[in-house]
Amino acid sequence: MSFRLLAVDLDGTLVDASGAVHAPDREAIAALAAKGIPTTIITGRLFSGTRRIAIDVGTLGPVACVDGCHVVEAGSGTDLLHGSITAGGAATLRELIGRHRLTTFVFANDQILYDEEGASYLPYVRTWSLDHVLTERVTLHPHWEHARGITALVALGTEDAVRGMETDLQRALGQTVYTAAFPVRRLERIGLWAIIVRAAGYSKGTALLWLAKHHGIKPEEIVAVGDWFNDVPMFEAAGRSFVMAQAPEDVKQAATDRLNADSSTGGGIAEAALLAGLL
Repeated sequence: MSFRLLAVDLDGTLVDASGAVHAPDREAIAALAAKGIPTTIITGRLFSGTRRIAIDVGTLGPVACVDGCHVVEAGSGTDLLHGSITAGGAATLRELIGRHRLTTFVFANDQILYDEEGASYLPYVRTWSLDHVLTERVTLHPHWEHARGITALVALGTEDAVRGMETDLQRALGQTVYTAAFPVRRLERIGLWAIIVRAAGYSKGTALLWLAKHHGIKPEEIVAVGDWFNDVPMFEAAGRSFVMAQAPEDVKQAATDRLNADSSTGGGIAEAALLAGLL
């Protein structure tokens, strides 16, 4: 198979803990561009937390953000696709946040909204966007009524509160929303859980299919590189997939190939490009 596009995750894959691109990977992306093989980004971050890195590595075309909910042309900032929770769905989501008393971060209009309750937890989400807006109360912000809606939401609390929120969301909104609940490991708070909520029908896999159509190629002509559970749909849609060494075993099993490079050493993009025959 002749591959024609490289799709990469950001955190844990292309960039280190500080958000800097690993030098071997920057060089590999430049070498691919010289051969006429573009690199795109598919990430959980908002566009405001993605654009700088995209420009830095020379990716000016479409990038997929918020796990495929938002596709933007990196160079111009033009929206190409946007999926969100609007109107009644947003109102129900806001009501459930208050009922379960969760510390909440709202992703809307390419910003992260938070209030004083969430200030100490901001390091958990701050890399996802460069635009953090401290508001008096998250549930009262006017973005909830904006026609563009809520792109996504991250809420933190006890396992019982998060599980309760997830159950009530499924009852109230059913298959119109996607939810994922999990224990938080990046903050030193024992027993803290998180839930991510976004519009259903979007994933890194749907983003890869959209990007394939945009570039006029087949999904099987794309090489994907990632490291986390949200990368699995991208792995399943790509022709060949590479997983970073630090990834959980379940994620590794979803990829066609395992890399020796990890997030601390970097070089995963360069290693994948060599193994796939792109360089």
